[in-house]
Amino acid sequence: MLYSADFMSEVLVIGHRNPDADSICSALGYAEFKRLTGTANAVACRCGDTNDRINFILSNFKVETPRFVPDITPKVADIMRTRIEAANEDDTALDVLSAMDEKNIRVMPIINKAGELKGLVSVFKLCDYFLPARHRLGDTRRILGSLGNISRSLSGKILHSVNEDVQEDLILMIAAMKLESFSLRLQNFPPSKIVLVVGDRREIQETAILSKVRLIIITGGLAIDDDILARAKETGVSIIVSPYDSATSAWLIRSSVPIINMVHTDFTSFPPEMDLEDARSAAAESSQNTFPVLSANNLLGIFSKSDFMRPVDKQIILVDHNELSQAVRGAEQATILEIIDHHKIGALTTNQPILFLNEPVGSTSTIVADQFFKNNIALPPSIAGVLLSGLISDTLLLKSPTATPKDKVILDRLAEIAGVNPSELAEKLFASGSVLSIKAPADAILADCKEYIEDQYHFSVAQVEELGFSHFWDKKDILLEELYRHVQRHQYLFAALLVTDINTNSSYLLVRGADQYLDTIDNQKVEPYIYELAGVVSRKKQLLPYLLRCLSKMKIS
Repeated sequence: MLYSADFMSEVLVIGHRNPDADSICSALGYAEFKRLTGTANAVACRCGDTNDRINFILSNFKVETPRFVPDITPKVADIMRTRIEAANEDDTALDVLSAMDEKNIRVMPIINKAGELKGLVSVFKLCDYFLPARHRLGDTRRILGSLGNISRSLSGKILHSVNEDVQEDLILMIAAMKLESFSLRLQNFPPSKIVLVVGDRREIQETAILSKVRLIIITGGLAIDDDILARAKETGVSIIVSPYDSATSAWLIRSSVPIINMVHTDFTSFPPEMDLEDARSAAAESSQNTFPVLSANNLLGIFSKSDFMRPVDKQIILVDHNELSQAVRGAEQATILEIIDHHKIGALTTNQPILFLNEPVGSTSTIVADQFFKNNIALPPSIAGVLLSGLISDTLLLKSPTATPKDKVILDRLAEIAGVNPSELAEKLFASGSVLSIKAPADAILADCKEYIEDQYHFSVAQVEELGFSHFWDKKDILLEELYRHVQRHQYLFAALLVTDINTNSSYLLVRGADQYLDTIDNQKVEPYIYELAGVVSRKKQLLPYLLRCLSKMKIS
Protein backbone atom coordinates (compact mmCIF):
# COMPACT_ATOMS: atom_id res chain seq x y z
CA MET A 1 0.00 0.00 0.00
CA LEU A 2 2.99 2.25 -0.60
CA TYR A 3 3.18 4.62 -3.53
CA SER A 4 5.63 7.36 -4.33
CA ALA A 5 6.06 9.60 -7.32
CA ASP A 6 8.90 8.46 -9.58
CA PHE A 7 10.77 11.70 -9.22
CA MET A 8 10.29 12.57 -5.55
CA SER A 9 13.73 13.55 -4.05
CA GLU A 10 15.53 12.81 -7.35
CA VAL A 11 17.58 15.11 -9.57
CA LEU A 12 16.29 14.71 -13.12
CA VAL A 13 18.84 15.17 -15.89
CA ILE A 14 16.66 15.83 -18.89
CA GLY A 15 16.90 17.11 -22.46
CA HIS A 16 14.43 19.00 -24.58
CA ARG A 17 11.06 17.97 -25.98
CA ASN A 18 11.17 15.87 -29.16
CA PRO A 19 14.69 14.77 -28.23
CA ASP A 20 17.41 14.05 -30.77
CA ALA A 21 20.36 11.74 -30.21
CA ASP A 22 22.54 14.40 -28.59
CA SER A 23 19.78 15.28 -26.12
CA ILE A 24 19.37 11.66 -25.01
CA CYS A 25 23.07 10.84 -25.02
CA SER A 26 24.11 13.93 -23.07
CA ALA A 27 21.39 13.25 -20.46
CA LEU A 28 22.68 9.71 -19.97
CA GLY A 29 26.28 10.87 -19.83
CA TYR A 30 25.75 13.77 -17.45
CA ALA A 31 23.56 11.72 -15.09
CA GLU A 32 26.41 9.20 -14.90
CA PHE A 33 28.90 12.00 -14.26
CA LYS A 34 26.75 13.42 -11.44
CA ARG A 35 26.36 10.01 -9.81
CA LEU A 36 30.11 9.39 -9.95
CA THR A 37 30.82 12.81 -8.40
CA GLY A 38 28.46 12.49 -5.45
CA THR A 39 24.91 13.15 -6.66
CA ALA A 40 23.69 9.59 -6.16
CA ASN A 41 20.08 10.47 -6.92
CA ALA A 42 20.73 11.84 -10.42
CA VAL A 43 18.53 10.12 -13.00
CA ALA A 44 18.67 10.38 -16.79
CA CYS A 45 15.23 11.22 -18.19
CA ARG A 46 13.53 12.17 -21.44
CA CYS A 47 10.35 14.11 -22.08
CA GLY A 48 9.71 12.80 -25.60
CA ASP A 49 9.82 9.64 -27.65
CA THR A 50 13.01 8.03 -28.88
CA ASN A 51 13.58 7.26 -32.56
CA ASP A 52 15.31 4.49 -34.50
CA ARG A 53 18.66 6.25 -34.35
CA ILE A 54 18.48 6.69 -30.60
CA ASN A 55 17.27 3.12 -30.15
CA PHE A 56 20.24 1.88 -32.21
CA ILE A 57 22.67 3.79 -29.96
CA LEU A 58 21.15 2.46 -26.75
CA SER A 59 20.99 -1.09 -28.06
CA ASN A 60 24.50 -1.00 -29.54
CA PHE A 61 26.06 0.08 -26.23
CA LYS A 62 23.63 -1.86 -24.02
CA VAL A 63 22.38 1.19 -22.12
CA GLU A 64 18.84 1.47 -20.76
CA THR A 65 16.48 4.04 -22.24
CA PRO A 66 16.15 7.11 -20.00
CA ARG A 67 13.00 7.26 -17.94
CA PHE A 68 10.05 8.90 -19.70
CA VAL A 69 8.93 11.99 -17.74
CA PRO A 70 6.62 14.10 -19.91
CA ASP A 71 5.54 16.46 -17.14
CA ILE A 72 7.09 17.61 -13.86
CA THR A 73 4.30 19.97 -12.90
CA PRO A 74 3.66 19.37 -9.17
CA LYS A 75 1.09 16.62 -8.79
CA VAL A 76 -1.10 15.23 -6.04
CA ALA A 77 1.42 12.37 -5.77
CA ASP A 78 4.03 14.88 -4.57
CA ILE A 79 2.16 15.79 -1.38
CA MET A 80 0.26 12.61 -0.55
CA ARG A 81 1.35 10.46 2.37
CA THR A 82 2.05 6.93 1.23
CA ARG A 83 2.42 5.21 4.58
CA ILE A 84 -1.28 4.83 5.12
CA GLU A 85 -3.01 3.73 8.29
CA ALA A 86 -6.03 1.93 6.88
CA ALA A 87 -8.55 -0.48 8.37
CA ASN A 88 -10.14 -3.52 6.79
CA GLU A 89 -13.85 -3.53 6.07
CA ASP A 90 -14.22 -6.51 8.45
CA ASP A 91 -12.64 -4.69 11.40
CA THR A 92 -14.90 -3.53 14.20
CA ALA A 93 -15.56 0.01 15.36
CA LEU A 94 -13.49 -0.78 18.44
CA ASP A 95 -10.53 -1.88 16.28
CA VAL A 96 -10.70 1.31 14.27
CA LEU A 97 -11.25 3.62 17.23
CA SER A 98 -8.29 2.05 19.05
CA ALA A 99 -6.06 2.45 15.97
CA MET A 100 -7.10 6.06 15.48
CA ASP A 101 -6.38 6.83 19.11
CA GLU A 102 -2.99 5.11 18.99
CA LYS A 103 -1.95 6.85 15.74
CA ASN A 104 -3.61 10.17 16.66
CA ILE A 105 -5.50 10.43 13.36
CA ARG A 106 -8.96 11.80 12.70
CA VAL A 107 -9.89 10.03 9.47
CA MET A 108 -9.16 6.45 8.48
CA PRO A 109 -9.67 4.83 5.06
CA ILE A 110 -11.50 1.52 5.00
CA ILE A 111 -10.35 -0.97 2.36
CA ASN A 112 -11.16 -4.52 1.32
CA LYS A 113 -8.64 -7.34 0.98
CA ALA A 114 -7.87 -6.28 -2.60
CA GLY A 115 -6.81 -2.81 -1.41
CA GLU A 116 -9.87 -1.10 -2.88
CA LEU A 117 -11.24 1.84 -0.94
CA LYS A 118 -14.71 1.22 0.51
CA GLY A 119 -15.07 4.53 2.31
CA LEU A 120 -13.76 6.82 5.04
CA VAL A 121 -14.45 6.79 8.77
CA SER A 122 -13.95 9.91 10.86
CA VAL A 123 -13.71 10.48 14.59
CA PHE A 124 -16.89 12.54 14.27
CA LYS A 125 -18.75 9.60 12.71
CA LEU A 126 -17.66 7.32 15.56
CA CYS A 127 -18.60 9.92 18.16
CA ASP A 128 -22.01 10.27 16.58
CA TYR A 129 -22.45 6.51 16.84
CA PHE A 130 -21.38 6.20 20.47
CA LEU A 131 -22.89 9.52 21.60
CA PRO A 132 -25.99 10.07 19.47
CA ALA A 133 -28.20 13.14 19.71
CA ARG A 134 -31.05 13.01 22.22
CA HIS A 135 -33.70 12.30 19.60
CA ARG A 136 -31.74 9.22 18.49
CA LEU A 137 -31.01 7.67 21.86
CA GLY A 138 -33.09 4.68 20.87
CA ASP A 139 -30.40 3.81 18.35
CA THR A 140 -28.06 2.86 21.19
CA ARG A 141 -29.96 -0.43 21.52
CA ARG A 142 -29.20 -1.50 17.98
CA ILE A 143 -26.25 -3.80 17.29
CA LEU A 144 -25.12 -4.58 13.75
CA GLY A 145 -22.69 -7.43 13.94
CA SER A 146 -21.98 -11.05 14.69
CA LEU A 147 -21.58 -13.04 17.87
CA GLY A 148 -17.96 -13.62 16.93
CA ASN A 149 -17.26 -9.88 16.75
CA ILE A 150 -19.08 -9.33 20.05
CA SER A 151 -16.94 -11.97 21.73
CA ARG A 152 -13.72 -10.50 20.33
CA SER A 153 -14.65 -6.96 21.42
CA LEU A 154 -15.37 -8.25 24.93
CA SER A 155 -12.29 -10.47 25.03
CA GLY A 156 -14.97 -12.89 26.15
CA LYS A 157 -15.16 -16.63 26.53
CA ILE A 158 -17.72 -18.41 24.34
CA LEU A 159 -19.44 -21.18 26.31
CA HIS A 160 -21.91 -21.95 23.56
CA SER A 161 -22.60 -20.31 20.19
CA VAL A 162 -24.86 -20.78 17.22
CA ASN A 163 -23.86 -19.26 13.85
CA GLU A 164 -21.37 -16.94 15.50
CA ASP A 165 -20.05 -15.48 12.21
CA VAL A 166 -23.44 -14.48 10.78
CA GLN A 167 -23.96 -10.70 10.58
CA GLU A 168 -27.23 -9.76 12.28
CA ASP A 169 -29.32 -6.76 13.29
CA LEU A 170 -29.66 -7.27 17.04
CA ILE A 171 -31.13 -5.43 20.05
CA LEU A 172 -29.16 -4.78 23.23
CA MET A 173 -30.94 -5.24 26.58
CA ILE A 174 -29.46 -4.90 30.07
CA ALA A 175 -31.20 -6.80 32.89
CA ALA A 176 -30.99 -4.18 35.68
CA MET A 177 -34.50 -4.69 37.04
CA LYS A 178 -36.77 -7.14 38.89
CA LEU A 179 -37.77 -10.35 37.18
CA GLU A 180 -41.36 -9.15 36.72
CA SER A 181 -40.27 -5.92 35.04
CA PHE A 182 -37.79 -7.82 32.88
CA SER A 183 -40.46 -10.31 31.75
CA LEU A 184 -42.76 -7.47 30.70
CA ARG A 185 -39.96 -5.68 28.90
CA LEU A 186 -38.96 -8.86 27.10
CA GLN A 187 -42.34 -8.90 25.39
CA ASN A 188 -41.56 -5.64 23.56
CA PHE A 189 -38.89 -7.16 21.30
CA PRO A 190 -38.44 -10.30 19.18
CA PRO A 191 -36.47 -12.69 21.44
CA SER A 192 -34.46 -13.99 18.49
CA LYS A 193 -32.85 -10.51 18.16
CA ILE A 194 -32.09 -9.85 21.82
CA VAL A 195 -28.56 -9.68 23.23
CA LEU A 196 -29.03 -9.77 27.01
CA VAL A 197 -26.41 -8.39 29.40
CA VAL A 198 -26.84 -9.88 32.87
CA GLY A 199 -24.78 -10.84 35.88
CA ASP A 200 -25.26 -14.02 37.95
CA ARG A 201 -29.03 -13.55 38.39
CA ARG A 202 -30.21 -17.09 37.77
CA GLU A 203 -33.94 -16.29 37.47
CA ILE A 204 -33.26 -13.71 34.72
CA GLN A 205 -31.04 -16.20 32.89
CA GLU A 206 -33.73 -18.87 33.07
CA THR A 207 -36.44 -16.57 31.76
CA ALA A 208 -34.23 -15.41 28.87
CA ILE A 209 -33.40 -18.98 27.92
CA LEU A 210 -37.04 -19.98 28.10
CA SER A 211 -37.85 -17.07 25.73
CA LYS A 212 -35.01 -18.21 23.41
CA VAL A 213 -33.13 -14.94 23.23
CA ARG A 214 -30.27 -14.82 20.71
CA LEU A 215 -27.39 -14.28 23.15
CA ILE A 216 -26.77 -13.96 26.88
CA ILE A 217 -23.69 -12.09 28.09
CA ILE A 218 -22.67 -13.06 31.63
CA THR A 219 -20.72 -10.07 33.01
CA GLY A 220 -17.94 -9.71 35.58
CA GLY A 221 -16.38 -13.04 34.59
CA LEU A 222 -18.98 -14.73 36.77
CA ALA A 223 -19.74 -18.44 36.52
CA ILE A 224 -22.94 -19.87 35.12
CA ASP A 225 -24.60 -22.91 36.63
CA ASP A 226 -24.09 -26.11 34.70
CA ASP A 227 -27.80 -26.81 34.35
CA ILE A 228 -28.43 -23.29 33.00
CA LEU A 229 -25.71 -23.77 30.39
CA ALA A 230 -27.10 -27.16 29.46
CA ARG A 231 -30.58 -25.67 29.03
CA ALA A 232 -29.15 -22.87 26.86
CA LYS A 233 -27.52 -25.44 24.60
CA GLU A 234 -30.80 -27.37 24.33
CA THR A 235 -32.74 -24.26 23.30
CA GLY A 236 -30.05 -22.82 20.97
CA VAL A 237 -29.27 -19.79 23.13
CA SER A 238 -25.65 -18.63 22.82
CA ILE A 239 -23.69 -17.84 25.99
CA ILE A 240 -20.60 -15.62 26.32
CA VAL A 241 -18.82 -14.69 29.55
CA SER A 242 -17.44 -11.12 29.65
CA PRO A 243 -14.63 -10.16 32.05
CA TYR A 244 -16.11 -6.64 32.33
CA ASP A 245 -18.97 -5.16 34.32
CA SER A 246 -22.35 -4.55 32.70
CA ALA A 247 -21.78 -0.91 31.72
CA THR A 248 -18.40 -1.61 30.12
CA SER A 249 -19.71 -4.78 28.46
CA ALA A 250 -22.63 -2.88 26.94
CA TRP A 251 -20.26 -0.26 25.47
CA LEU A 252 -17.95 -2.91 24.05
CA ILE A 253 -20.88 -4.83 22.57
CA ARG A 254 -21.96 -1.71 20.66
CA SER A 255 -18.39 -1.22 19.47
CA SER A 256 -18.39 -4.65 17.81
CA VAL A 257 -20.24 -3.30 14.77
CA PRO A 258 -18.23 -3.92 11.55
CA ILE A 259 -16.76 -0.61 10.51
CA ILE A 260 -18.11 -1.05 6.96
CA ASN A 261 -21.51 -0.07 8.36
CA MET A 262 -20.18 3.31 9.42
CA VAL A 263 -18.18 4.54 6.41
CA HIS A 264 -18.69 7.73 4.47
CA THR A 265 -19.18 6.64 0.87
CA ASP A 266 -19.80 10.13 -0.49
CA PHE A 267 -16.33 11.68 -0.51
CA THR A 268 -13.96 13.57 -2.78
CA SER A 269 -10.87 11.74 -4.02
CA PHE A 270 -8.04 12.58 -6.42
CA PRO A 271 -5.84 10.68 -8.88
CA PRO A 272 -2.08 10.84 -8.18
CA GLU A 273 -1.31 12.45 -11.56
CA MET A 274 -3.66 15.42 -11.08
CA ASP A 275 -2.00 18.84 -11.19
CA LEU A 276 -1.58 20.15 -7.67
CA GLU A 277 -3.13 23.54 -8.43
CA ASP A 278 -6.27 21.89 -9.84
CA ALA A 279 -6.50 19.68 -6.76
CA ARG A 280 -6.03 22.68 -4.48
CA SER A 281 -8.99 24.45 -6.08
CA ALA A 282 -11.22 21.37 -5.86
CA ALA A 283 -10.26 20.68 -2.24
CA ALA A 284 -10.96 24.27 -1.24
CA GLU A 285 -14.58 23.84 -2.30
CA SER A 286 -15.01 20.66 -0.25
CA SER A 287 -16.01 20.46 3.40
CA GLN A 288 -13.71 17.45 3.67
CA ASN A 289 -10.33 17.91 5.29
CA THR A 290 -8.75 14.58 4.33
CA PHE A 291 -8.68 13.17 0.82
CA PRO A 292 -7.80 9.72 -0.50
CA VAL A 293 -5.66 9.33 -3.62
CA LEU A 294 -6.96 6.58 -5.88
CA SER A 295 -6.04 4.72 -9.03
CA ALA A 296 -8.79 2.41 -10.32
CA ASN A 297 -10.28 2.67 -6.79
CA ASN A 298 -7.06 1.31 -5.26
CA LEU A 299 -5.83 3.41 -2.36
CA LEU A 300 -2.38 4.84 -3.15
CA GLY A 301 -2.11 7.64 -0.62
CA ILE A 302 -3.90 10.23 1.45
CA PHE A 303 -3.46 13.94 2.17
CA SER A 304 -5.14 16.74 4.07
CA LYS A 305 -5.68 20.39 3.24
CA SER A 306 -2.67 21.33 5.35
CA ASP A 307 -0.47 19.22 3.07
CA PHE A 308 -0.94 21.82 0.33
CA MET A 309 1.38 24.02 2.39
CA ARG A 310 4.25 21.55 2.06
CA PRO A 311 6.86 22.71 -0.46
CA VAL A 312 7.21 20.59 -3.60
CA ASP A 313 10.73 20.97 -4.91
CA LYS A 314 11.44 19.20 -8.20
CA GLN A 315 15.14 19.49 -9.00
CA ILE A 316 16.26 19.29 -12.61
CA ILE A 317 19.37 19.68 -14.75
CA LEU A 318 18.72 20.79 -18.31
CA VAL A 319 20.95 19.41 -21.07
CA ASP A 320 21.10 20.37 -24.75
CA HIS A 321 18.75 23.33 -24.32
CA ASN A 322 18.29 26.40 -22.14
CA GLU A 323 14.82 27.70 -23.00
CA LEU A 324 11.64 26.91 -21.09
CA SER A 325 9.68 26.71 -24.34
CA GLN A 326 11.76 23.61 -25.18
CA ALA A 327 11.91 22.17 -21.66
CA VAL A 328 9.81 19.47 -20.06
CA ARG A 329 6.32 20.65 -19.08
CA GLY A 330 6.35 22.16 -15.60
CA ALA A 331 10.04 23.14 -15.67
CA GLU A 332 9.12 26.69 -14.74
CA GLN A 333 7.86 25.37 -11.38
CA ALA A 334 10.99 23.32 -10.70
CA THR A 335 14.39 24.22 -9.27
CA ILE A 336 16.88 24.27 -12.15
CA LEU A 337 20.24 23.28 -10.64
CA GLU A 338 22.40 23.30 -13.77
CA ILE A 339 22.29 23.83 -17.52
CA ILE A 340 24.67 22.07 -19.91
CA ASP A 341 24.23 23.30 -23.48
CA HIS A 342 25.82 24.40 -26.76
CA HIS A 343 22.99 26.52 -28.20
CA LYS A 344 22.39 30.25 -28.07
CA ILE A 345 21.27 31.54 -24.70
CA GLY A 346 17.54 32.16 -24.49
CA ALA A 347 15.43 34.18 -22.09
CA LEU A 348 15.59 31.90 -19.04
CA THR A 349 15.81 33.17 -15.47
CA THR A 350 16.39 31.30 -12.21
CA ASN A 351 15.75 32.14 -8.56
CA GLN A 352 19.30 31.36 -7.50
CA PRO A 353 22.79 31.13 -9.02
CA ILE A 354 23.34 27.91 -10.98
CA LEU A 355 26.10 26.13 -12.86
CA PHE A 356 25.65 27.08 -16.52
CA LEU A 357 28.05 25.41 -18.96
CA ASN A 358 27.53 26.81 -22.44
CA GLU A 359 30.23 26.28 -25.06
CA PRO A 360 30.34 26.92 -28.81
CA VAL A 361 31.02 23.30 -29.74
CA GLY A 362 29.21 20.88 -32.02
CA SER A 363 27.30 18.89 -29.41
CA THR A 364 26.35 18.83 -25.76
CA SER A 365 27.86 15.35 -25.60
CA THR A 366 31.23 17.01 -26.20
CA ILE A 367 30.78 19.22 -23.13
CA VAL A 368 29.66 16.29 -20.98
CA ALA A 369 32.59 14.11 -22.02
CA ASP A 370 34.96 16.99 -21.30
CA GLN A 371 33.65 17.12 -17.72
CA PHE A 372 34.79 13.52 -17.19
CA PHE A 373 38.23 14.30 -18.60
CA LYS A 374 38.72 17.59 -16.73
CA ASN A 375 37.75 16.00 -13.41
CA ASN A 376 39.73 12.78 -13.99
CA ILE A 377 36.59 10.66 -13.68
CA ALA A 378 36.88 7.23 -15.28
CA LEU A 379 34.42 7.08 -18.16
CA PRO A 380 32.63 3.71 -18.50
CA PRO A 381 33.08 2.35 -22.06
CA SER A 382 29.32 2.09 -22.61
CA ILE A 383 28.78 5.75 -21.66
CA ALA A 384 31.77 6.73 -23.79
CA GLY A 385 30.07 5.01 -26.73
CA VAL A 386 26.80 6.80 -26.04
CA LEU A 387 28.50 10.21 -25.86
CA LEU A 388 30.49 9.43 -29.01
CA SER A 389 27.22 8.64 -30.79
CA GLY A 390 25.65 11.90 -29.65
CA LEU A 391 28.68 13.83 -30.88
CA ILE A 392 28.71 12.06 -34.26
CA SER A 393 24.97 12.57 -34.74
CA ASP A 394 24.98 16.28 -33.91
CA THR A 395 28.11 17.12 -35.95
CA LEU A 396 27.43 14.69 -38.84
CA LEU A 397 30.78 13.06 -38.03
CA LEU A 398 32.46 16.47 -37.80
CA LYS A 399 31.18 17.53 -41.24
CA SER A 400 28.74 20.09 -39.83
CA PRO A 401 29.90 23.74 -39.71
CA THR A 402 29.16 23.59 -35.97
CA ALA A 403 32.01 21.11 -35.44
CA THR A 404 35.11 22.50 -33.73
CA PRO A 405 38.66 21.28 -33.12
CA LYS A 406 37.59 20.45 -29.57
CA ASP A 407 34.89 18.12 -30.92
CA LYS A 408 37.61 16.28 -32.88
CA VAL A 409 39.80 15.87 -29.81
CA ILE A 410 36.90 14.63 -27.69
CA LEU A 411 35.69 12.30 -30.47
CA ASP A 412 39.09 10.58 -30.66
CA ARG A 413 39.30 10.08 -26.90
CA LEU A 414 35.74 8.71 -26.69
CA ALA A 415 36.37 6.32 -29.58
CA GLU A 416 39.44 4.96 -27.83
CA ILE A 417 37.60 4.39 -24.54
CA ALA A 418 34.58 2.86 -26.25
CA GLY A 419 36.77 0.71 -28.49
CA VAL A 420 34.96 1.58 -31.72
CA ASN A 421 35.83 3.05 -35.10
CA PRO A 422 34.03 6.42 -35.44
CA SER A 423 33.51 6.11 -39.21
CA GLU A 424 32.05 2.62 -38.94
CA LEU A 425 29.82 3.72 -36.06
CA ALA A 426 28.66 6.75 -38.06
CA GLU A 427 27.76 4.61 -41.06
CA LYS A 428 25.61 2.32 -38.93
CA LEU A 429 24.19 5.24 -37.00
CA PHE A 430 23.00 7.20 -40.02
CA ALA A 431 21.67 4.06 -41.69
CA SER A 432 19.62 3.13 -38.61
CA GLY A 433 16.35 4.50 -39.96
CA SER A 434 14.74 7.12 -42.12
CA VAL A 435 12.39 9.36 -40.14
CA LEU A 436 10.40 10.17 -43.27
CA SER A 437 9.92 6.52 -44.23
CA ILE A 438 9.15 5.20 -40.76
CA LYS A 439 7.10 7.94 -39.10
CA ALA A 440 3.78 9.38 -40.16
CA PRO A 441 4.17 12.90 -41.58
CA ALA A 442 2.47 14.42 -38.51
CA ASP A 443 5.09 12.74 -36.33
CA ALA A 444 8.01 13.35 -38.68
CA ILE A 445 7.68 17.13 -38.44
CA LEU A 446 7.90 16.81 -34.64
CA ALA A 447 10.67 14.19 -34.43
CA ASP A 448 13.34 16.80 -33.65
CA CYS A 449 11.33 19.99 -33.30
CA LYS A 450 12.21 23.00 -31.16
CA GLU A 451 10.06 25.99 -30.34
CA TYR A 452 11.52 29.47 -30.24
CA ILE A 453 10.33 32.87 -29.05
CA GLU A 454 11.82 36.02 -30.56
CA ASP A 455 10.26 39.19 -29.19
CA GLN A 456 6.53 38.47 -29.37
CA TYR A 457 6.83 35.93 -32.18
CA HIS A 458 6.54 32.17 -31.62
CA PHE A 459 7.79 29.69 -34.19
CA SER A 460 9.22 26.18 -34.46
CA VAL A 461 12.09 24.68 -36.42
CA ALA A 462 12.46 20.92 -36.94
CA GLN A 463 15.15 18.89 -38.67
CA VAL A 464 15.35 15.36 -40.04
CA GLU A 465 18.48 13.78 -41.48
CA GLU A 466 18.16 11.34 -44.37
CA LEU A 467 20.38 9.28 -46.66
CA GLY A 468 19.18 10.88 -49.89
CA PHE A 469 15.98 12.77 -50.68
CA SER A 470 13.85 9.99 -52.18
CA HIS A 471 11.50 9.74 -49.19
CA PHE A 472 11.27 13.51 -49.02
CA TRP A 473 9.96 13.92 -52.59
CA ASP A 474 7.41 11.16 -52.01
CA LYS A 475 5.99 12.90 -48.93
CA LYS A 476 6.62 16.61 -49.49
CA ASP A 477 2.95 17.52 -50.09
CA ILE A 478 1.62 15.91 -46.96
CA LEU A 479 4.57 17.24 -44.96
CA LEU A 480 3.57 20.74 -46.03
CA GLU A 481 -0.03 20.07 -45.01
CA GLU A 482 1.07 18.88 -41.57
CA LEU A 483 3.31 21.91 -41.16
CA TYR A 484 0.32 24.15 -41.92
CA ARG A 485 -1.79 22.32 -39.31
CA HIS A 486 1.08 22.64 -36.85
CA VAL A 487 1.15 26.41 -37.39
CA GLN A 488 -2.61 26.72 -36.94
CA ARG A 489 -2.68 24.50 -33.87
CA HIS A 490 -0.02 26.52 -32.00
CA GLN A 491 -0.74 29.93 -33.53
CA TYR A 492 2.87 30.22 -34.69
CA LEU A 493 4.18 32.94 -36.99
CA PHE A 494 5.69 30.09 -39.01
CA ALA A 495 6.93 26.50 -38.75
CA ALA A 496 9.98 25.22 -40.63
CA LEU A 497 11.28 21.74 -41.41
CA LEU A 498 14.86 21.23 -42.59
CA VAL A 499 15.39 17.97 -44.46
CA THR A 500 19.12 17.25 -44.67
CA ASP A 501 20.90 14.72 -46.87
CA ILE A 502 23.88 13.43 -44.90
CA ASN A 503 25.63 12.18 -48.03
CA THR A 504 25.65 15.48 -49.95
CA ASN A 505 25.59 17.88 -46.96
CA SER A 506 22.69 19.82 -48.43
CA SER A 507 19.10 20.45 -47.41
CA TYR A 508 15.62 21.44 -48.44
CA LEU A 509 13.65 23.84 -46.28
CA LEU A 510 9.86 23.61 -45.92
CA VAL A 511 8.14 26.64 -44.38
CA ARG A 512 4.48 27.37 -43.71
CA GLY A 513 3.11 30.41 -41.94
CA ALA A 514 2.28 34.08 -42.32
CA ASP A 515 2.71 35.49 -45.83
CA GLN A 516 4.55 38.56 -44.54
CA TYR A 517 7.23 36.25 -43.15
CA LEU A 518 7.39 33.94 -46.18
CA ASP A 519 7.96 36.97 -48.40
CA THR A 520 11.28 37.64 -46.64
CA ILE A 521 12.79 34.24 -47.56
CA ASP A 522 15.09 34.86 -50.51
CA ASN A 523 16.65 31.41 -51.01
CA GLN A 524 16.01 29.49 -54.22
CA LYS A 525 12.38 28.35 -54.25
CA VAL A 526 11.97 25.00 -55.99
CA GLU A 527 8.24 24.67 -55.29
CA PRO A 528 5.71 26.65 -53.25
CA TYR A 529 6.91 26.68 -49.62
CA ILE A 530 10.03 24.59 -50.49
CA TYR A 531 13.51 26.14 -50.73
CA GLU A 532 16.87 24.64 -51.66
CA LEU A 533 19.66 25.28 -49.15
CA ALA A 534 22.91 23.98 -50.64
CA GLY A 535 25.57 23.36 -48.01
CA VAL A 536 23.20 24.00 -45.10
CA VAL A 537 23.19 21.15 -42.57
CA SER A 538 23.07 22.87 -39.17
CA ARG A 539 19.86 24.13 -37.70
CA LYS A 540 21.67 25.97 -34.92
CA LYS A 541 24.56 27.62 -36.74
CA GLN A 542 23.23 28.06 -40.27
CA LEU A 543 19.44 27.86 -40.50
CA LEU A 544 18.33 29.58 -37.29
CA PRO A 545 20.45 32.72 -37.81
CA TYR A 546 19.07 32.98 -41.36
CA LEU A 547 15.47 32.63 -40.19
CA LEU A 548 16.05 35.29 -37.53
CA ARG A 549 17.47 37.64 -40.18
CA CYS A 550 14.31 37.09 -42.20
CA LEU A 551 12.28 37.89 -39.09
CA SER A 552 14.16 41.15 -38.59
CA LYS A 553 13.48 42.12 -42.22
CA MET A 554 9.78 41.49 -41.66
CA LYS A 555 9.77 43.73 -38.59
CA ILE A 556 11.64 46.48 -40.43
CA SER A 557 9.22 46.42 -43.34
